[in-house]
Amino acid sequence: MKKINNLLYNVSAVAILIIVIGMLAGCKKKLIEEPRSLLTPEFLSTTQGFQQGLDAAYAGTRLFWGNQDYFTITVIGTDEFKRGIDGNSDINVYSSGYTPSLGVINNNWRNVYTFVNACNGVIQYAPSVQLSDATKKRMVAEAKFLRANYYFIAVQFWGNISINKTFTSEPTTAAKRSPAAEAYDLIIQDLKDAIIDLPGGAIKDVLPGKATKVAAMHLLSKVYLTRGGSVAAKSTDYMDAYTTAKSIIDNKGTYGLSLLQDFAKVYEEGNEANAEVIWAVQHTSNLAFNGPNNSGVSNFSADNVLNHMWVPQYEKQPGMVRTTQYGRPYIRCTPTRWMTDTVYNDKVNDTRYGKTFQTVWYANDPVTPSTYPKWPNPLPPGAPANAVPGQFKFAFGDTAIYMPGTDRTNAQIAASRYLLIPPKNYSSALSPAMWKYFDTKRANLNFPSIRSVIAYRLAETYLIAAEAAFRTGNMPDAVNYINAIRTRAAYPTGNAAALQVTAADINIDFILDERSRELCGELMRWLDLVRTGKLLERVKLHNPEASINILPKHILRPIPQAQIDAVVTGDPYPQNPGW
Repeated sequence: MKKINNLLYNVSAVAILIIVIGMLAGCKKKLIEEPRSLLTPEFLSTTQGFQQGLDAAYAGTRLFWGNQDYFTITVIGTDEFKRGIDGNSDINVYSSGYTPSLGVINNNWRNVYTFVNACNGVIQYAPSVQLSDATKKRMVAEAKFLRANYYFIAVQFWGNISINKTFTSEPTTAAKRSPAAEAYDLIIQDLKDAIIDLPGGAIKDVLPGKATKVAAMHLLSKVYLTRGGSVAAKSTDYMDAYTTAKSIIDNKGTYGLSLLQDFAKVYEEGNEANAEVIWAVQHTSNLAFNGPNNSGVSNFSADNVLNHMWVPQYEKQPGMVRTTQYGRPYIRCTPTRWMTDTVYNDKVNDTRYGKTFQTVWYANDPVTPSTYPKWPNPLPPGAPANAVPGQFKFAFGDTAIYMPGTDRTNAQIAASRYLLIPPKNYSSALSPAMWKYFDTKRANLNFPSIRSVIAYRLAETYLIAAEAAFRTGNMPDAVNYINAIRTRAAYPTGNAAALQVTAADINIDFILDERSRELCGELMRWLDLVRTGKLLERVKLHNPEASINILPKHILRPIPQAQIDAVVTGDPYPQNPGW
């Protein structure tokens, strides 16, 4: 029986409170949390403290993949998703309320540096720990992989950042920002080091959530690709991104990786450890330690609330009530019309639209059937032949809401048995629901999800390789990698040949469109748009509410005001331009 410890922890100015999550492998994995200890230099130098320091470093991943704060700054306010009726009206639309004092900005910044510190403790005190050299090398490699993840998040959002490579156990009132180039150098070196000592075989032989060589390689390819479009770019970045991603694809059998035949299976409930997944962040069923309050925000909440974020207000329609199956309608965001109508313009050959968005809801209210809608008198033109004035339009279990994804006339809408919602009638309360993260197995409709969150998967590796090949002028490979993804997209009912592209079709806009079709909602779109220099252009074109407010300063997130205020020794902490 294998064992891994994950954890969730809080930070004070001096020490880190550990809450260990022991994950036992078997037919069912069970996560158990209990308070443990404080991370101090002395404790980190012991075998127990060394392990718990690494546990802390892993626990931080749950504060990003699954957390509402990270979702907010990666998904909404892009060309893909706009503010839903219950979404915020500041950062999502780039309004005047989006300031350096915004909590979501401070929370993400704080989480990065909290868990970087845990990584630093493992790396720094490894020489003092009484374990075998092989074990220490592997654990340090895991810590470097995790530190690279955290710093990569930071440098993409904030540009020039503070770089700490040693464990901090005492409060400090001084800090400085280093150039983004230094951050990228550290991230890349951490990943190169990690690749040497992380497990290099099949991913299935490593407990889910643990770092592997191929996970570090995937991240490294993405780091190269991102730096290549930044102010820190080096001439070899795109070629390095290409060769690293290509190596994964060429050796995917070694890692037990493959593109699944059916796109729908990638995010199927219970299939989170499938052969396409390179690395996924694990979540716990122990709700007492997930909180607070199912929010996924603030106070180091490790809730996976992604299952709530896209759920529309279906329960306000006739014949519908809230259920665990259809979810709790947080409705933080809705897809843009560009997303539903243009990106997925071919809904016949490309099956990904129907496998990404829920567009049908069945009547599920068995208690108050008297509230179901009835046919008027006279019947509308075009009503079904068996429609009778005064009789119910549909019954329990029948279709109650349907969004066909194509236009319908007002007469067709009026003659429909169910609520027929074509794209022209989408609203901030009721639109197609992105359902990759839905969780119908949780205890009740208000609970957060206990599903793991896929952070890296092989389809993105193909798209990284394609984009890097395009950037280096290698159009044959760019075409081949994109067509591999598009061929899968046709399964099982589409015409794969109709989806094939040629070199003449490919530019950076097409690549971004293809990333949307494949990776929609997977916590990376804002970063993709900044990386390619397309954030302002695409938000202005495709996100009407945000387009009127977005400015050049928005390509970087503001440094949190709390960070600036905390630096009272030495030079003031600089803010990003325009903020």
